This record gives sequence, structure tokens and C-alpha cells, in this order.
Amino acid sequence: MTWELNQRRFVRAINSKYIYGRIPLLHTIVFLVEMALIARLTARFNSYYDERPLMTMMVTNAILGGVADTVAQSITAIRERALRQPGGLKKNDGIAIEIHELDRKNPFYDRDLIPDSENLPPPFDFERLTRFMAYGFCMAPVQFKWFRFLEHIFPITKTSAFAPAMKRVAFDQLIFAPFGLAVFFTTMTIAEGGGRRAISSKLRDMYLPSLKANYCVWPAVQIVNFRLMPVQFQLPFVSTIGIAWTAYLSLTNSSKD
Repeated sequence: MTWELNQRRFVRAINSKYIYGRIPLLHTIVFLVEMALIARLTARFNSYYDERPLMTMMVTNAILGGVADTVAQSITAIRERALRQPGGLKKNDGIAIEIHELDRKNPFYDRDLIPDSENLPPPFDFERLTRFMAYGFCMAPVQFKWFRFLEHIFPITKTSAFAPAMKRVAFDQLIFAPFGLAVFFTTMTIAEGGGRRAISSKLRDMYLPSLKANYCVWPAVQIVNFRLMPVQFQLPFVSTIGIAWTAYLSLTNSSKD
């Protein structure tokens, strides 16, 4: 009991601290840990890939997915603090919510853990971070095999590069993008305990807007990816761009509230 109480006090103390009065310290610590993992992985990426290519992709995708979620949670925390400052909106007037957040409950919110204060950021949602990383880890084999499939049916040669790359982009955006978004919303809703009604509601509210936003960004990204990136770097490249993509969707979605 004493150990649990000390943990809660420690988290409360970190959660009440800010960097430059704006960035929550707890979110920053999580982000720095993730970046340290990325730096270690990057330093030996080629050797890891040569030994175990699929596992390397899965771990890379999981870490980059965690970074994306951490960035999105940090943006939300910074925005909420700004809204709660004097002259800003009331606490309940504009609560940000990320595009990949599938409900508004926070399992880590507890009065003893994080006091109800207008000045504190929302507590970092480690459960959501875990779900997001697990999704990236499990989807990496599917994406990896998909890129290998595109490489096989549309090979890029010295004499023919642009046309095969454009065919890969067309296949990716017309087949995998709609499928991937549907799998994402369905899987994450189920992971949070949602049933058929929750899945249907999530797809109805978020699927088409997300797909439209996808077509504004990803065709150009995939042209660069398929035209210039070696196959072993295609999935990490997409996941890295996905960090900014997730943050963009977060801000876009919260602006509609």
C-alpha cells in the first residue's frame, strides 16, 4: 500500500511540472525514452534487418507508433492547458480528442492519482500508448508483406522506374489504404471493449473523413517511398511520416469540437 501511494505521489508530482510553462514533463519523459530507443535501433538497423528482417520491422513500427501517440497526447495536453489559462475557454468548452482515440474515458484518471485541477494537463494515457504500439507491432507483418508484394508485381528497373512506382501508389491507395483504415478503427474499438454498435459508430463518424484526409497526404508520400526508398526502409519511412500524420489528424479532429 505504501509503495502504491508513493507511486501515485511521484506521478502526481511529475504531472504537475511543465517545461517553459507549456509542455508537460511526464509527456516529455515518455517521448525522450522513445527517442532513445529509436536512436539505439537506428544505430544497428541494417545488422538487425539482415538477421531478422520481419522482427526488426515489427519493433520499429511499434516504437514509431508509440512516438506518434505520445506526440498526439502532448499536443492535446498543451492545447488543454492553453484553454484553461485566464482568458481561454472553460474546461468543458473545448476538449481535444485525437482521431485514433476511440472513447473519452481515461483509465488512469483518479482523484488520488491526479487531482482535479484546472492547471494540470490530462494524465498521460499509458494504456492507450500500449494499444497503439501493439497495433503497430501486429500490423507490421501485413504492411511488410504488402510492400514486398508490390515490389514483386511492379518491379522497378533502371529503364523503367516512374511507371512501376505510380502503379504501386495506385494499388496502395485504392486497396490497402481503405482496408488499413477500416482495420485500424475496428481493431482499436474492439481492444477498448467496444461491440458492433461502437464499431459501426466509429466507422460512420471517422472513416470517410480520415480516408479523404489520407488522399490529401499519402499519395505524394508513397511516390517518394516507392520511387526512392529501398524495400527495407519503406515501412520505417511510412511510420516516421505517420508521426506527423497522427498529430495532424489530432489537431484537425479537435478543431471540430
